Amino acid sequence: MKKAISASLVSALLATAVSSAFAAETEWPTRPVQVVVIANAGGDTDFNARTMAKYFTKLTGKAMVITNVAGGGGTLAAEQVKQADPDGNTILFTHTGQMIVNEVAGLTEDSLDAFDICCIAGVDKGTVFVASKSSGLKTLEDLISKSKAEPSSVTYGTEMGSYSHLQGLMFEGLTDTKLKMVDAGTVSEKVVALLGDRIDLAAISYGSVQDYVTSGEMVALGQPNEERNPLLGDVPTFKEQGVDFVMEKPYIVAFPDGTDPAIIEKMSGIVKQITEMPAYEEELRKTFKQPVSYFDTNQSIDRLTNTREDFMKYKDELRQSK
Repeated sequence: MKKAISASLVSALLATAVSSAFAAETEWPTRPVQVVVIANAGGDTDFNARTMAKYFTKLTGKAMVITNVAGGGGTLAAEQVKQADPDGNTILFTHTGQMIVNEVAGLTEDSLDAFDICCIAGVDKGTVFVASKSSGLKTLEDLISKSKAEPSSVTYGTEMGSYSHLQGLMFEGLTDTKLKMVDAGTVSEKVVALLGDRIDLAAISYGSVQDYVTSGEMVALGQPNEERNPLLGDVPTFKEQGVDFVMEKPYIVAFPDGTDPAIIEKMSGIVKQITEMPAYEEELRKTFKQPVSYFDTNQSIDRLTNTREDFMKYKDELRQSK
């Protein structure tokens, strides 16, 4: 009996020692953490970063300082974080447009392994394929039928070599159709082009076109999500309509290569806690019609690796456009 008690006591002491050592190892953050965001202030990426930062401060008591470094499709921000000390005090807040599409498009040689992936803090599920009223396209079936019968008769507005360009290419590949791809500029410029009948179709955040869809000036043909985002109203997924087209945009939290795994694990846990807070969920819903999503480190690496493999199938087409 004494031996059993002694063994239990030793085990408990060892567990306490290991726990204490781990706690000491993960004494982070100890000062303000800089979050380098790949986009300008005001957009969806910046909003997700700032909302995460606000609740990070509430949970940890330490500030997160947002630094917007736009330009080069996110490559400037990525390079700044790559060169930072891997001490856990510099974080890259990015998405698959920068982390994967830039490599596919040949804008950078960096791949996923250029950084230590921490987690996916959210997923943009707000994009819809939207058609102008003058295009005559009222359903996804109309779009597919017309693009097959008359290749390149539907003008798809995009930014060549970008995420939305890849969306168009993937749609073509999955439906055996041919769109006429034109460079239509930013989201606001695409909206103007749709209203001015200069383009027929675009992939745009629903929040940017909701009023026009409601008024009948535009038609939302489908959302490229795994499951329907109910915050987008009565817009069906492509999968519901027989096209296995899913292209959601995860927001990625990453550290410089060589960061202490304990810090990465702790940050991932903090983000998980944030996504479980009702106030955080409400902010995402109200501002960007975005449901809460979270993937831990291993889940994120798996998801991003699979996404990269899917995107790489369109490497040649995407690079030819540059």
